[in-house]
Amino acid sequence: MGLAEDFATLEQMLADLVLRYDQYFSGLEKREPLPLRAEVERAVRRHTGTPINNTMLKHKFTTLVARLNTYREHWNRILRLMEEGKYSRDRFISDLHQRQRGVAPSARNVAARPGPDNEIERVYREYCEARKSCNLPVDGISRDQIRAAIEKQKPTLTGKLGTDDLSFRVVVENGKPKIKAGLRK
Repeated sequence: MGLAEDFATLEQMLADLVLRYDQYFSGLEKREPLPLRAEVERAVRRHTGTPINNTMLKHKFTTLVARLNTYREHWNRILRLMEEGKYSRDRFISDLHQRQRGVAPSARNVAARPGPDNEIERVYREYCEARKSCNLPVDGISRDQIRAAIEKQKPTLTGKLGTDDLSFRVVVENGKPKIKAGLRK
């Protein structure tokens, strides 16, 4: 086989590897596709030292190697998060699969979402910490003020974002802490 056929095969193997890793991360595959990954890396190593005179083929090969390296970093990051227990698969997809099987969504997923009081307490702490880091006083700030500010903005945000499933975070802009809202992940 020539280089063009080898690179076409490598490109197809890489696409298959990406698909298999996506299936593994979404829970459809039970095992990480290590044999296919090793085969792709072996194919890349086989052509790494060979001189490629055709500019188009050289570009295709370097593009494939760069794509593989990018995906490898992405996969390693997700695997590390899985090992640390910080990676959560897409809740919507898993809930959908569970509903299709006739099982209610797990209580763990429902309990993992913070309640309104917990979220207001978290936002209050983050807001006070942000004000302290900006050398602003925190004496006049209370949980009730934070709750009132959030409740005042909720109807507008619900209409704007189309859902009442909102999460709030504290950001510092121009030296002043602000409470920002977004969709709950």
